[in-house]
Amino acid sequence: MEPELAPIGTGTLYGVGVGPGDPELITLKACRLLRECPVIAYPATKKGGKSYAHEIVEMHIKADEKVMLGLVFPMTRDPGQLASGWNRTAELCWNELKQGRDVAFVTEGDPNLYSTFIHLARLMQELHPGVPVVSIPGISSVLGAAAALGQPLADGDQRVGIIPATEDPEALKEALLHHDTVVFLKVAKVLDLLLDVLDELGLAGKASVVTKVTSPNETVWRDARELRGQELEYLSLMVVSK
Repeated sequence: MEPELAPIGTGTLYGVGVGPGDPELITLKACRLLRECPVIAYPATKKGGKSYAHEIVEMHIKADEKVMLGLVFPMTRDPGQLASGWNRTAELCWNELKQGRDVAFVTEGDPNLYSTFIHLARLMQELHPGVPVVSIPGISSVLGAAAALGQPLADGDQRVGIIPATEDPEALKEALLHHDTVVFLKVAKVLDLLLDVLDELGLAGKASVVTKVTSPNETVWRDARELRGQELEYLSLMVVSK
């Protein structure tokens, strides 16, 4: 698709971090923008279901006074399907922006930390150069987990790592060896592998897991070893503190 220069008067694309789950953990600026923007974009399921971020902002907006733009993001590794799906998503936002309407894309946590907004913003600027793109920081689930566990992430010269949990045991091991505290994100699919690596390093007793942090459905396991062989929610993270 050829880039289309954004005309004068184009709306602004906002990436709005709405926090980790508790609707009160949202900034005043984010609240103001959500109320002012005529279009609220949010990740949606193929069946049109609400996203986690959508649920967080419901108490801050009057949805019947907004254009609620549900965006379905491609969940595939096929390059062709990925490109097509992302282009379609960007164009749905562009259809609003080119008419001068600001679009607030809501994302749990922070829009610049492992967020769908990162790719959406890059693609929008690539396809429609000149579209104003602004991100509004939000409280990350990483910080929410520290509060839920009542433990600091780092102090003084300590090093903290924020690492996506993968199926590569050597990468997991390296992260643990080179940081005083490691927060592993999205651990549900590799929990047992991660526990094996922790056992090997003698750190299994230093790991805690939090699911849907700060939300009404938050669950905390202070000893991650209790979870071996169990299935976890997608929004689960592990904190390993030496």
